[in-house]
Amino acid sequence: MFDQQRFGAALMRLWPHGDDKIPGLRKEMIAQSPTLFDLYGLTSPLVIANFMGECTVECGGGSEVEENLNYREEVLLSQWPKHFTPAQAKAMAHQPRLIANQAYNGRMGNRLGSDDGWTYRGRGPAQTTGRDAYGHLGEMMGLDFVNHPELINQPEYFLEAGLIDFVTICGCLPYAERDDEINETRCLNGGLIGLAQRQQSIALWKQAFGLAA
Repeated sequence: MFDQQRFGAALMRLWPHGDDKIPGLRKEMIAQSPTLFDLYGLTSPLVIANFMGECTVECGGGSEVEENLNYREEVLLSQWPKHFTPAQAKAMAHQPRLIANQAYNGRMGNRLGSDDGWTYRGRGPAQTTGRDAYGHLGEMMGLDFVNHPELINQPEYFLEAGLIDFVTICGCLPYAERDDEINETRCLNGGLIGLAQRQQSIALWKQAFGLAA
C-alpha cells in the first residue's frame, strides 16, 4: 500500500530546492501522488523509487525544470557532433536560444529554420523535448502544450506530465518493475547519459522507502 506520508517526507528531503522554480510544487506532488501513482500503475515502492530517482536527475530535484543550454564550445561538439560544426559551436557557445534551435532544428517534430528548438526545449520532471512530444503529451492530458508549453511546469500538471512520459510515451514501467535501471534510462533518455548519477538517485529513493539499494 502506498505510504503518502513517507513519500512526502522523502520528497521534502531529496528535493530540498523543489519549490524554488515552481512555488508550491512539492505540496502539489504529495497531494496528487496517491491518485496519480495508482492511475499510471506505479503500485510498488520499487517502481516509485525508480521513477522518482530518474526524475530527480532529469529536473534537478525540481531546481532545473527547464533545460540548461548554456554550453561551452567543446561541450556542443561532444554532445551534438552531428549538429554543430566547429565554427557553429564557437559562434553559438553560451547562447542558449541559438544552441537550442541548432541542436533541435528539424528534429522531434520541430520545424526547420524555426524557433521550435527553443520553444520546445526540455521541461518538466522528465524533460519533455520537441514539438511532437509536447503535442502528444498535451493530447493525453487534454491541454494545449503546443501553444502553451510552459504549462508543463505548472504544479498541478507537473507530476502527471512526468508519469505519462515515463509510463506511456517512453515505456519505462516494465523495466522499473524489474529494477532494470539501464534499460529504463535508455528508454527515458534515449541513451545512458548520467547513468551513474541516476543509479545513485534511485538508491536514495529506495532507502527512503526502506528498500535495499
